[in-house]
Amino acid sequence: MSERAAPFYCPYCGDEDLRPSGEGHGTWECHACNRAFRLAFLGLLAHGHPTSHGGDET
Repeated sequence: MSERAAPFYCPYCGDEDLRPSGEGHGTWECHACNRAFRLAFLGLLAHGHPTSHGGDET
């Protein structure tokens, strides 16, 4: 299995000084703003499937 892509910038401050964190898979540290965050894959979206926020509700 191949590795996932790394984030290019911090979602909080936009800086690019990111390093993997030792807190587990998908965790990153931003050394510019001193924040830690986790990235996770939630799943795939089904195209054409009605959504619960204003889709094809009858």
